[in-house]
Amino acid sequence: MPIVSLTDWNNFISHHPNTHLLQTGEWGELKSAFGWKPVRVVSGDFGVQILFRKLPFGFTIGYIPKGVVSEQLWLDVDSVCKSNRAIFLKLEPDSWKDIQLERFNLKRSTHNIQPPRTLIIDMRGSEDEILSKMKQKTRYNIRLAEKKEVTVRVWDDIESFHKMMLVTGRRDGFGIHSLEYYKRAYELLHPKGLGEIFVAEYLGKPLAALFAAQNGHRAYYLYGASTNEERNRMPTYLLQWEAMKWAKSRGCEEYDLWGVPDEDEAALEKNFQNRHDGLWGVYRFKRGFGGELERAAQAMDRVYNPLLYWAYLKFIGNRE
Repeated sequence: MPIVSLTDWNNFISHHPNTHLLQTGEWGELKSAFGWKPVRVVSGDFGVQILFRKLPFGFTIGYIPKGVVSEQLWLDVDSVCKSNRAIFLKLEPDSWKDIQLERFNLKRSTHNIQPPRTLIIDMRGSEDEILSKMKQKTRYNIRLAEKKEVTVRVWDDIESFHKMMLVTGRRDGFGIHSLEYYKRAYELLHPKGLGEIFVAEYLGKPLAALFAAQNGHRAYYLYGASTNEERNRMPTYLLQWEAMKWAKSRGCEEYDLWGVPDEDEAALEKNFQNRHDGLWGVYRFKRGFGGELERAAQAMDRVYNPLLYWAYLKFIGNRE
């Protein structure tokens, strides 16, 4: 069975530099500290990182976030999943197009783990060209923040970042990770140049912060937070722009704003001013940066134990 070590997986990834962030060894190690077991499988030119989560009675579920499973790899993937007593394997492909379910004996999943719909900003032009694609109001707010003496710098105060996340979560009604999670993410990503935290300040006082990550030609807006103070200075707009410039300086060709409501563009534009629940609360902000609306391939399940899979969906899966 071609299971490889973390070192060998990182060597494999080095030959596939545009692999999605969620397939990097660092991401697997992050998840391993919070209830998941990463297993990396390589066969020739193809490889995939599978995460396993324990269920009662020794069973597990398998999860491949943003992976690419070739036809020749499925036998090895199945073997690994069965040896880990997986009830099923969830695959979220690193693709904007759905793949053929019948070809790999997959079922269309009832839910995704990662937000399927997002906005992708093309970073290949000049800074002026990128700005020109933004909504006029967003460009205005970036300039306004600069005029109102907001400054942005890199930051390593994880405890303060977490406190700001708590404020944001309470205000906007979404869950956040623990302090330990953000610390571990920073410890794993930052030394490798894969992640950076930025803070927007006014007269030295933190107003907003952002955790961005990158791998290969892609960058990602992972986590964002802001206080309830000085919001008229529009710190989040300048903060996002500086993170985008950081991504561009590292050779990234696209910047993923990571999650908007799973609706088509017409529905998004019709409802964003009236809806504030879930991801609607951030869509109004994100839409201004000029990204293209994309939807990832629907998550798919490969079932190994049909009876327990049915029970999982009925009693556990629908609560996730």
